[in-house]
Amino acid sequence: MAKSYLTMLSYSNITLDAFHTQWLPDHIQAAMLRLDKLHPAISGNKWFKLKHNIEAAKADRCNGILTCGGAYSNHIAATALACKLAGLGALGIIRGEEHHGNMSHTLTTADENGMGLVFVSREDYRNRTTLQAYEILFPDYHVVPEGGHNALGASGCEEILSILPTTDFTHILCAAGTGTTLAGLINSAAPAQQVIGIPVLKGARYLEQEVRDLLHPANTASWQLLHDFHCGGYGKHPAHLIDFINTFHAATGIPTDIIYTGKLVMAFRDLAQQGYFPDGSKVLLIHTGGLQGNLSLAPDVLSF
Repeated sequence: MAKSYLTMLSYSNITLDAFHTQWLPDHIQAAMLRLDKLHPAISGNKWFKLKHNIEAAKADRCNGILTCGGAYSNHIAATALACKLAGLGALGIIRGEEHHGNMSHTLTTADENGMGLVFVSREDYRNRTTLQAYEILFPDYHVVPEGGHNALGASGCEEILSILPTTDFTHILCAAGTGTTLAGLINSAAPAQQVIGIPVLKGARYLEQEVRDLLHPANTASWQLLHDFHCGGYGKHPAHLIDFINTFHAATGIPTDIIYTGKLVMAFRDLAQQGYFPDGSKVLLIHTGGLQGNLSLAPDVLSF
């Protein structure tokens, strides 16, 4: 892997930012692990899910990485640039028909970074045989499932809690899309820590099994998924979520996104006010990046 690639992804950019707001009870301490600061495009948990997949692609002398996602996928955006910097090709199977001359910022940037884009209907995208067909067409490409959801992705996410001192936190909260990052956190958490996932998809009860499939047999950390904080479903961003994101940024200076971390912090507020956390709790929130997803909004919706 090129030296410049490693330099651009220096973990020294990541900070652990303590914060306190009017809605946070005095008996709870909270901090945000700012993975969003890692890199402007390969931000948050995306790099950790890609890291070992890129290493595997290079070790197997693959020509590139084949993956899939939607028009505003953080994973697609990160994969395109990560592959470019790593000297690998990239091919993205994109959910939904192409809109000529009107692609999302995410896809435009992915295209500019050299990713080949193949648009398939939403029905075909849901059909597993569609991706399998492209796997057959490109046997010299390393396949990474949507959102980086595989054992290599979870393995990379095990590194997250070791970047800065986090062992004295009693609770670790993370938004969950595919459950890959959550599995990595559970695998690496201390036995006394409780790991809590906040699914951003509606009706995602299947995530319990998705997470379990990526856990080490010797894992001892306690964990759970809390399913009531999705704000209506994936990609849904009601007005009260937008207001909360703007208010939280004004109070703390921490920008969040409408898909993942905004919902995570709002869930934390609700849980804290409901008395979920015992006295003396120290809560670590994982900022999984994805701020580029906010570009789907009109310019004046968010205050940052």
